[in-house]
Amino acid sequence: MQRITQTMLAALLLTGLAAPIAAQTVTQADIQRLQDNTYQAGTDLSQLRARDATRANQLQTELDDLRDEVIYLKVKLRKERSLARSEYADVRDRIEDLRSRARDETASVSTPRPAAAAPTQPAARATAPLAQGEVEIPAGTEIDVRLSDVLDSGTAEVENRFEGTTLVDLVVGGRIAIPSGSVMRGVVTAVERATRTNRTARLTVSFDQVTVGSRSYPIRGTVSEAIEGEGLKGESVRIGTGAGVGAILGGILGGFKGALAGILIGAGGTIAATEGEEVRLPQGSVLRVRIDSPVRVSTAR
Repeated sequence: MQRITQTMLAALLLTGLAAPIAAQTVTQADIQRLQDNTYQAGTDLSQLRARDATRANQLQTELDDLRDEVIYLKVKLRKERSLARSEYADVRDRIEDLRSRARDETASVSTPRPAAAAPTQPAARATAPLAQGEVEIPAGTEIDVRLSDVLDSGTAEVENRFEGTTLVDLVVGGRIAIPSGSVMRGVVTAVERATRTNRTARLTVSFDQVTVGSRSYPIRGTVSEAIEGEGLKGESVRIGTGAGVGAILGGILGGFKGALAGILIGAGGTIAATEGEEVRLPQGSVLRVRIDSPVRVSTAR
């Protein structure tokens, strides 16, 4: 009886110790929150840029580094199945510190904003008026981007960056929000190579930045379609957010043949090969990119 009691007490003790440990486990949901916070930080910088462009550009460099660190944590968690809470907390706190400085560039580092004020910020940004010269690209807007690089699941690595250029002017409210030829930056977020046992290669990419003139803006863009094309013919044309992007592609793309053969686009921008080979998107291929969250850009250039 005494041995049974000791065993039960030991089990209860272990259970009590395991609960706090489990509570400290970093999850993919935590990493997603970090990514969301970096996006919100980008919005904060866009608003700061209208008041103090020099300060915003300084903080932009910090934000780019933080985005890279978030991607590193995401990959590390996926590969090692665990992540030290201290690593996560360090990046989280640095993002929040950057956001505090962006929201109030005159605030002293020694007098941070009260933590209780943070939940009210998203609502405040949602209703904030547009700054002079700003337009907001609504969520759901699609932009066609011609790849400047080759994307190949056989050689790509997670965190690889690539670029493309927009095909046409994106017009919002009668103003050019993103001119044709603007650079869109993408990143490889997941790769599954074709093997004897895995006949379906997959490549997941997303777009996280657009450069308009000399300014770069954070975005959240997901690939919704891959189109075969061989460059432009004639001059670029303008297209408003309410128009059908695909309706004009046949008129401006040389060698336009529609969707790339052997390619399927799944949820979250995952590009899958259907012929048992690697996913390969040649240079010049067109990716239709859906903007997942509203983006504010300045048209005063």
